[in-house]
Amino acid sequence: MATALTSDQRLVRRILRVNHAGEHGAISIYSAQLKRKGAYPADIEAWLAEALDHERAHRAAFQEAMQPRSAKPCRALGVWSVGGWLLGSITAMLGRTGVVACTAAVERTVHGHLEDQIAFLRRCDADLAALVEHIQVEELSHLAYAEANLKPGSLLARPLSVVIACATEILIAASTRGDSIRLRCRLRARS
Repeated sequence: MATALTSDQRLVRRILRVNHAGEHGAISIYSAQLKRKGAYPADIEAWLAEALDHERAHRAAFQEAMQPRSAKPCRALGVWSVGGWLLGSITAMLGRTGVVACTAAVERTVHGHLEDQIAFLRRCDADLAALVEHIQVEELSHLAYAEANLKPGSLLARPLSVVIACATEILIAASTRGDSIRLRCRLRARS
């Protein structure tokens, strides 16, 4: 007879699922944006290629962490893939501003979730907490680059960022079956 999962074990599995799916979606975003080679200055193309390499390594690291914790990929992986490709394609058509606004919005949103995950994981899965912290460093470098290259006062950037951040929050909440929201509330109540 199988042992019932604790709520912490269930949450660890959902964190792995959503992080793996998020990296999958990010790969789709950057891949779609890179399809428009020559449409951006060389610095943006080089940065997109480097970010894509990071996301591939992150996805592989989360996939490797899944098996020992009996976690399976997110059932909505196809949504992350298609949604990422569409988002990447649309923002690529908007040029440099679209690309960096997209990355800034996604990474800003993801950063908050990673902070919550690290706070939770430190008390129940130190190895996974260390992995998330390591990955967060590269994700923050993507955010820093995007924000440094985002023109302040751009009429396009603000509404695009709001829509992308909301879509990212919804997809994270759906993929964790609401656990990301409950975790954030629980952590806020403790502080």
